[in-house]
Amino acid sequence: MTSDKRKQIISLASEALQTEADALLRIKRGLGDDFVNAVEAILSSNGKVIMTGMGKSGLIAKKIAATLASTGTPSFYVHPGEAFHGDLGMISKGDIVIALSYSGETDEVLKIVPFIHDNGNMLISMTGNPRSSLAKNSDIHLDVAVEHEACILHLAPTTSTTAQLAMGDALAVALMKMRNFTSMDYARLHPGGSLGRRLLMTVGNAMRRNDLPIIGEDCSATEMIQRMSQGGLGLIVICRGEEILGIVTDGDVRRAMESRQAEFFSIKPMDIATPHPKCIHPDEKLIEAEKLMTQHKVNSLLVVDAQERLLGVIQIYDIKL
Repeated sequence: MTSDKRKQIISLASEALQTEADALLRIKRGLGDDFVNAVEAILSSNGKVIMTGMGKSGLIAKKIAATLASTGTPSFYVHPGEAFHGDLGMISKGDIVIALSYSGETDEVLKIVPFIHDNGNMLISMTGNPRSSLAKNSDIHLDVAVEHEACILHLAPTTSTTAQLAMGDALAVALMKMRNFTSMDYARLHPGGSLGRRLLMTVGNAMRRNDLPIIGEDCSATEMIQRMSQGGLGLIVICRGEEILGIVTDGDVRRAMESRQAEFFSIKPMDIATPHPKCIHPDEKLIEAEKLMTQHKVNSLLVVDAQERLLGVIQIYDIKL
């Protein structure tokens, strides 16, 4: 690729991003009572938020519904065409309908407006034309007008869909704050995600408990290395009966081999061990284990019971699967 062609590609991309960024700033400056009223209406509703829209607006409506649902506002998408042919039964009387149509004249959306009014639902529209049929027939209108699309032909929905998506995100964020939605709430709705796993699962759920690399205080350096290799955790735990004496990591072994060289194979585990290793109880959440590891700059914690007996090992790799 020539240098000129590369510059042209970067220039086109930069211009598109700048066009969309400028549009979002204009929408930001236009936020006012309509946005506040929309948030308050959703907060006071006992129903769901029903998102609808056709084409690209429909795709954005689906994403907004997913964002709302995952941040504490029950929501789902209804296709306006399918709604007109039977799916209107999915809309309950207490629901709020948010309809997306940049022109505000999308036929499939306008066809279901009479039902929405007759059913007693509040209708919030998101269009680029406050004088459009959809805007005029809505209880609340959110203006997402943009000067022109980022598309070089100014035809394909680009800037306009970005504006719709950003307005949806603004709604979701405002609602989260007003609902005092916490990271724990988020985790409950995302149990399969990384955050959900760390906030909901306990150390006992994720710890390594089988074939723990335990050695006695009198074992040889050779046995120490062999046990560490067999354990596969990069560490060994030194115990006297049920009492935990210390921990030796593979880093401790490497440093000892470099510094002690000739005398290395005559050392005992406690000669290079870290006494009083960091421990955690099995009923603690994974997020607490992660905090403890970060605080003490370690990658592993010993899991112990109330009597400080070894139950398992939890490592940062077990937390961040």
